[in-house]
Amino acid sequence: MIPPEDFSPELVQKMDDEECVRLCANLRTELINDVSKIGGHLASNLGAVELTVALHRVYDTSRDRLVFDVGHQCYCHKLLTGRQGQMDTLRMLNGLSGFPKPNESVHDAFIAGHASNSVSVALGMARARTMLGEDYEVIALIGDGALTGGLAYEGLSDAGDSKEKLLVIVNDNGMSIVKNVGGIANHLAKQRLKPQYLRWKRWYRRVTSKTRVGRRVYKITHGIKNAVKHSLLPSSFFEEMGFTYLGPVDGHDVGYLTRTLQYAKTLEGPVVLHVRTVKGKGYSPAEQTPDAFHGVSQFDVATGKPLKPSEPDFSAVFGEELCRLAEQDRRICAITAAMLPGTALTDFQARFPERCFDVGIAEGHATAMAGGMAKQGAIPVFAVYSTFLQRGYDMLIHDISLLQLHAVFCVDRAGLVGSDGETHQGLFDVAFLSTIPGMTILAPASFAELRRMLREAIYEVPGPVAVRYPRGGENGYTGDSGQEPAVILKEGDDLTLAAYGTMTGEALRAAEALEAQGIRAEVVKLNRICPLEPEPVLASLRKTGRLLVSEEVAQQGSVGPALVAAAVEAGIAIRAVRLLHLGNGIIPQGTVPQLRALYGIDSRAMEQAAREVCQDG
Repeated sequence: MIPPEDFSPELVQKMDDEECVRLCANLRTELINDVSKIGGHLASNLGAVELTVALHRVYDTSRDRLVFDVGHQCYCHKLLTGRQGQMDTLRMLNGLSGFPKPNESVHDAFIAGHASNSVSVALGMARARTMLGEDYEVIALIGDGALTGGLAYEGLSDAGDSKEKLLVIVNDNGMSIVKNVGGIANHLAKQRLKPQYLRWKRWYRRVTSKTRVGRRVYKITHGIKNAVKHSLLPSSFFEEMGFTYLGPVDGHDVGYLTRTLQYAKTLEGPVVLHVRTVKGKGYSPAEQTPDAFHGVSQFDVATGKPLKPSEPDFSAVFGEELCRLAEQDRRICAITAAMLPGTALTDFQARFPERCFDVGIAEGHATAMAGGMAKQGAIPVFAVYSTFLQRGYDMLIHDISLLQLHAVFCVDRAGLVGSDGETHQGLFDVAFLSTIPGMTILAPASFAELRRMLREAIYEVPGPVAVRYPRGGENGYTGDSGQEPAVILKEGDDLTLAAYGTMTGEALRAAEALEAQGIRAEVVKLNRICPLEPEPVLASLRKTGRLLVSEEVAQQGSVGPALVAAAVEAGIAIRAVRLLHLGNGIIPQGTVPQLRALYGIDSRAMEQAAREVCQDG
């Protein structure tokens, strides 16, 4: 048993195959124990243990560039590159990121929280290396569904044509590409990667290249070999793009993987190595239900069961209500981009399989497809994480807005998401959705409002409509404020306090604390933030003359400035204004309460800002 504190790339490079097998067992134990205590991504990391160890045997990741895609399979890499003592801080405030992060370690080549970009990024690195006359290897590790994204194929198309020395490793765990065709293919794949075959292949190329007759013989035999190979191996797709194809290879045979990588390193030009792995490998609960162990909270290692029961959340309420509506209306269909469980559409798929469409990691395609469905009379409901919808911005304009098609976008994980950190914080959807002509944005603050607003979005709002809601549950406010675009929840005459979504709970708590101090804040809740209906806020401002707005979004494109502009246009003399938001920086990981407090938008920050506003004006 190797102590975790001894893990290092130098140690791995000194090990023989048997020692590496034992190391892989150690790493699995560490991964299971660590993630069981802190939560995180488990199944994908268990499937990539041998591959990660083999990569560190062959490459120096402090110089060679290993680009992950997607990054949640990097935990083993972190354990091997000097961060094993910090794993108990994974995904916590000021702790290790759950994804590769270059400013965290020289071994992390690029950030990777979303998917399908690794080949493009790696090709950029390879071209920079060539331009600058430098010498290092570039590897893109793609898998876990990332090959369902269109950007991956744009990168592959260019990389195959580039002639750049580049290795693309396809980590095929059954979620990315189809299986090959049986035993003969497996046998041939093994034969073509045996050391004696590779040595003979290099010798044969060298000998036949020396004479004109030899070159003709090589051309003929090479053509025959390719014809046979293409009929039996899943290689022609990549080879027709310009790659040398190797595989498929057993992704859990660390010795065989190492020798294959060593051979791939000798090849010039772009190479694809197809590695077959098992998601959740080595931990029975994760192998049996890899989707359930993709992202987990704390769990009992012996049983695999979570330590804390799951609580009701906005995603689950959305899924339940959509099923209820779909029972009554056959026009309603659901679209997801590889996030069926994450957006709570598993039950919808089971009950309405002919009306549930998982398109893979292809949000642009999903948005355009929703446009086509809406044009022909269906009511498409695309459930998508806020940060993932960013990929569909062009289609929102071209394929939805231009024809003012009625498609519903249920924007999950809107606002702070917590431990997934900067790559997943939903800070920008208000800004970019507000620029879409004809778009309506609804912001429920409670489960009851989500149910009502989903019905409203489907049946009452014309054109494109988005319903944005956060990760997790309610935040103190559980009522239903009705269908008006904005309503007053608490009356006051000293200060106008405006908020929307689950920030409503923070505003109400702040108002209660202020009232105990003799400050009467009027709480205005915005139900619809686009098109903005400012009149309830303006009516309150005419009375109070002071405005405080708190939002869980980026500053640029936030609602606060629009409210101030509306007040100025209406000729209201505002004595003091304070706009609270998350700024225009990047927000790290941490719990949502921690981040709200850190960035000054929670109830305590509102309370302090309100006192200052009242003093200023």
